[in-house]
Amino acid sequence: MFRTALRNVLAHKARLLMTVLAVMLGVAFVSGTLVFSDTLSNAFRNQTAKGYDKIAVAVTTYGAMDGSSKQDPGISAQTVERIGKLDGVASVGARVDGFAGVADPNGKLIGNGWSNKGSNYYPGENGKDDRYTLVTGSGPTENDEIALDKDTAAKGKYEVGDTVRVATNGPVKKYTLSGVFTTDDGSVSAGGSLVLFDTEVAQKLYLKPGFFTDVTVAAKPGASAEKILDQVKPLVPKDAEAKTGAVLAEEEAKQIDAGLSGLKQLLLYAAGVALFVGVFLISNTFSMLVAQRTKELALMRAVGASRRQITRSVLLEALVVGAIASAIGLALGLGLAVGLRSGMNAFDLKIPGGPLVVSPTAILSGLVVGVVVTVVAAYLPGRRAAKIPPVAAMSSVHAVATTKSLVVRNTVGAAIALAGSAGILWGAAVGKDGKMIIAGGAFLALVGLIVLIPLLSRPVIALVRPLLVGGFGVAGKLAGQNAVRNPRRTGATASALAIGLTLVTGMSVLGISVGQALDRTITDNVKADYMVQMAAQGMRLDQSALAAVKKAKGATAVSPQQSSYFELGGVDRSVSGVVPGDVERVLNLKVLDGSLSTLGQGRIAVDQDTAKDKGWKTGDTLPVKFSDGKTGKLTIGATYEPNDVVSTVVAPVSLLNAHETRAYIPQIYVKMDGGESTANEQALVDALGQNPAIRVMDKKDIQDEFGGMINVLLNIAYGLLAMALIIAVLGVVNTLAMSVFERQQEIGMLRAIGLDRRRVKRMIRLEAVVISVFGAVVGAAMGTFLGWAVSQTVKDSIPGYSMVVPWDRIGLFLLLAGIVGVLAALWPARSAAKLNMLNAIKAE
Repeated sequence: MFRTALRNVLAHKARLLMTVLAVMLGVAFVSGTLVFSDTLSNAFRNQTAKGYDKIAVAVTTYGAMDGSSKQDPGISAQTVERIGKLDGVASVGARVDGFAGVADPNGKLIGNGWSNKGSNYYPGENGKDDRYTLVTGSGPTENDEIALDKDTAAKGKYEVGDTVRVATNGPVKKYTLSGVFTTDDGSVSAGGSLVLFDTEVAQKLYLKPGFFTDVTVAAKPGASAEKILDQVKPLVPKDAEAKTGAVLAEEEAKQIDAGLSGLKQLLLYAAGVALFVGVFLISNTFSMLVAQRTKELALMRAVGASRRQITRSVLLEALVVGAIASAIGLALGLGLAVGLRSGMNAFDLKIPGGPLVVSPTAILSGLVVGVVVTVVAAYLPGRRAAKIPPVAAMSSVHAVATTKSLVVRNTVGAAIALAGSAGILWGAAVGKDGKMIIAGGAFLALVGLIVLIPLLSRPVIALVRPLLVGGFGVAGKLAGQNAVRNPRRTGATASALAIGLTLVTGMSVLGISVGQALDRTITDNVKADYMVQMAAQGMRLDQSALAAVKKAKGATAVSPQQSSYFELGGVDRSVSGVVPGDVERVLNLKVLDGSLSTLGQGRIAVDQDTAKDKGWKTGDTLPVKFSDGKTGKLTIGATYEPNDVVSTVVAPVSLLNAHETRAYIPQIYVKMDGGESTANEQALVDALGQNPAIRVMDKKDIQDEFGGMINVLLNIAYGLLAMALIIAVLGVVNTLAMSVFERQQEIGMLRAIGLDRRRVKRMIRLEAVVISVFGAVVGAAMGTFLGWAVSQTVKDSIPGYSMVVPWDRIGLFLLLAGIVGVLAALWPARSAAKLNMLNAIKAE
């Protein structure tokens, strides 16, 4: 039986090609993902180990860097000096760092947001800082000097001696480039930049003169890191953390693995979807092969082969196909891993050098997954093959499914689909806690739909058959009949597209609904023409930026959305600091009671939900404890409708600034005379000193800032699901190609009675389009239903949320499904048209 199975594989190479491709793509995704993540993890681990190689002990402090506390903001220079005199210490390095954005010659920011970093150059006794290797020039020693990493200098086309504009979170300043260096710093590896200042300059910029945030200790030969650690701990502040370099290296390695796990899971999820879709293609392929070999299998039964041997023969074929496809997929996966690694450079995400890591887990996982998926998919066709009676050898008619088997299938499918639909409806009724219930119901509903899809194919396709006949005549009529001739085959082919479109449509419904809700939030709550914030979202704007914006030509109302907190009524509350009088013109706070004008009298405003929950009302006076520890009392001057722009409490900035040394201002809202215009935007840019680290955003930019991530996630989902759709295309090609082979005699007869080659091609193409669009319609309907169900779980947590059905995108998906059908039919249609009439008529 093994020899027979091997001969069958060799005899049907062309027919099994699509199955090989489906398994190969799925395995390539699995193995490539594992190899890529292992390689990435190993490279960063090696870089981390190298970074801590010469560090015996490291100290990090988490002092109050905003100056709101009386305690020291870091490790003092005196403490650093005392650490340097401990037994076994060879040298000490002290660091202070923060944000620094470098402008290119056109004034644009080099690098991206949080990855743009500034630090200090801390030379040792040899006059060099061991963390950085200077390529040209020297380290900064004067107040107006900086050094740049090699990549940033290259992007800006800067050379030693050039003037460079650098922004921290204050005004832009000009510095002279004293040197260019190479580094393994993670900010540069992430596509950012690194600026080195003289130590005193960095302390003034980021902390406080005479203080550092980090200290690294190098040990003398033979000295114990643990003993040095024991000596260091009593010297550092209480809020400081001291650990050995080895411990920190291991902790950072674990953080790297955790950080990469999300990417790894995302890619494996896409691979899982691709393999799941591939199951239907594989099962369809073996089902058709079994049907076409009815006579051969029946003869084997007639000469003594048992049912078990027939099943085993089909499974052996699947095993061989799976092994070959998995081996090819594994090789392709290695290429994919290399491509992913190289492709990250296109996004300025530099990967540390290192070998490609091909672990046994990656190899075995790819091979096992490919083989198991293929064998499992072939099991049911193998069982059906075993049931072929020996008497079938006397007829060339292919075995057809019995009425009993179809009744059982439809009954089981209906039960599963109803159970799944009930679960989805239950989860939707539960609300925000019903997501897992919906997930379980969706799985059952999809399984039930896949089982029922052959039954659905007849009535659904029957609806479009009149259009086919009316528009394409005989070719259309034959295409409609062929599409429903074998419901099992049509259903299995359409299932692949249905699964892909279910996921795509569901994500589109949810993503677009959330995105439009966020857009409405901005439209309804923001009156400002512009919002000013740092290029790295969430970073603090300096008070000087607020002062500059107020002086901008054409600015009629300016208010920060200053973020702070204080204890109000015994509970910590987040607070938005605003400018009384201006806030009403830049933000739309819907006052329900009282007046926002009371903010100018030192009162506060509270959102209605908080007030209702605590039993507060306008005019109530509440005890308050500010961030600096001082206490007092505040009166509620207004209550407003909750929104996503401001916090639950709104207070005048003057009240907050009295208790904070350094305000945290993430955004500034601006109303300009004449509204949005190129001139007004430029006026703000000029007022801010053409600072590359500060963004001036109009309303469209603001909407993109809040809703842009939704679109990014949708695009990622579409890209990952493209793999599943590619496999679905292969399924359509496979079905049509084998259908053409199966119907050679029929096609020959049609040619003989006058159906020309053009109409034969049209018939095959229309059949492909009908099957593809049928699968897409079922998937779009199921995806919309799931999108509605999930919407019920999130609508209460997103203000203004309402479900939006993206008819335009659904229409595009159906159009693409039709195009998929046309493309998939190119080869089968051409093969059918080229059939020799006489040979085809003689074929069995």
